Parts: sequence; C-alpha cells; structure tokens
Amino acid sequence: MKPSRAEQIFNYVILTLFAAFALLPILRVVVLSLQPETIGGEGFLHFENYAKAWEQGHFSEYMKNSVMVAVLVVTVALILSLASGYVLGVLRPPGEKILFFVFLLGIMVPSEAIVLPLFFDMRALGLIDTIWAIALPQIAQSLAFGTFWMRAFFRGVDGSLIEAARLDGAGNVRILTSILLPIGLPAVVTQVVLTFMWTWNDFLIPLVMSPSGTMRTAPLGLAFFQGQYTQGSTLLAAGAVLVALPMVILYFILQRHFMSGMTDGAVKG
Repeated sequence: MKPSRAEQIFNYVILTLFAAFALLPILRVVVLSLQPETIGGEGFLHFENYAKAWEQGHFSEYMKNSVMVAVLVVTVALILSLASGYVLGVLRPPGEKILFFVFLLGIMVPSEAIVLPLFFDMRALGLIDTIWAIALPQIAQSLAFGTFWMRAFFRGVDGSLIEAARLDGAGNVRILTSILLPIGLPAVVTQVVLTFMWTWNDFLIPLVMSPSGTMRTAPLGLAFFQGQYTQGSTLLAAGAVLVALPMVILYFILQRHFMSGMTDGAVKG
C-alpha cells in the first residue's frame, strides 16, 4: 500500500533529523579547521591551516604508509576472498560448512584478543616495524569478512549461468573472471570500500606492530599530533580533515556501486 502524503513528510523529517545529527559534528570539524589559530585572529577560510598541519604533523609520510598498507590489504584480501567465496559458494566441496565456520571465527574474534600473540609471532619472524606486520593481520581479518560476503553473493547467482558456461567449456577461473565478476561488481566494490575504510581507520595494529614508529599510519599520526597540539584545536581539526579525506573521496567515487551492493546484500541476506 502506498504511504500517504503525511507519512511521506514524516519519514522525510525523521531522515533529515538523523542526517543532521550525523553531519553536524563533521561540519563543525571542517569549520573549526578553517578558523584562525589564535583567538581574535582576523578573517575566515584559513586554508593555510591544512598546509601547516600537513607539514608539522608529518602527514605526508603517514599518509604514504596508510596508502601502501590499504592498497596491499584491499588487493590481497579481495583476490583471496573471491577465490574462497567461489569455492565455498559455487564449488561447495565436502566439509565446506566447517571451513566456512572457521572463516567466521575471524569476524567474531576481536583484534584486542589476538594482537599480543600476533606481535610475538611477527617478532619471531623478524617482521616488526615492516609493512607486513601491519598488513598481514588486517588481510586475515578482511579475508574472513570477504569470504562471508562473496560466498553469500555467489550463492545468490542463477546456477543456470554457471552451468551454461561449463557446457561451453569454461573452467573455474574463466567462470569467475568473465561471468561472475562483471555481474558481481557492486558486491566487489562494497567489499573494497569497507576493507579500505577498516584498514585506513585501524589504530591498534599499527600501534603495536610498529613500536619504533617507522610504519606509523595516518590515524596513529593524528593521535600523536593531538598530543603535540592539545592547545591548538584548529590545526588538530585540519589534521583530522586531511586523514578523513581519502575515505570520503573513495566513497563518493564508488557510492553508486557501494549502495547497490549493500542493497543487494540486504535483499539476499
């Protein structure tokens, strides 16, 4: 039944209030980042705050580290998730349910519970203060979600498409790359966005796995920048905007596929 005009207006009002509640803190940070550093300073729109925060907070190095870690984690986790999701969702070998529940453990176990044992394992391998010490644990965590996500998508694909491809002589790799990937682009983009967001925002693993600070990432650098500029909220706000900007850009570029993937996933789930 189609909602009445009053119900539509009420829904729009509620959604607007929720959107305002979510966006106002973000807008406040942006406005604060453009204010003068000193009280009573003249003018507005001080874009030089971003340049000053970038230089004083060494964000060029931290952002480079974050980009390298995020690209490595997203790429490896996506490739492995596609493979494991295809095996568990399409091929369904004997014991696939047991394997699936093993992957689910990676979603259920929090990072705080395993980060110290992982630190000693990485130190024994000589990987501490390297990109691998930060990336490998996050690849494992992202793979757990990616397997769950891609398995659900592959199980929702019409089996006749796969059977027709097999009758034409296509192997598993060809079926995955030429048939399932094109129709699964929204699901793939959703995983890429979520994995990038989780990796970019992760604080605990870079803090523990790089005790010397040689592989300090952007959120970790922002925390140390806050310690240096507890009195300078303007530069701190500018640093926060700089750290959040790559995620915002990525989301706006991929938002159409991301929303489609989330909607399809909700319907199939």
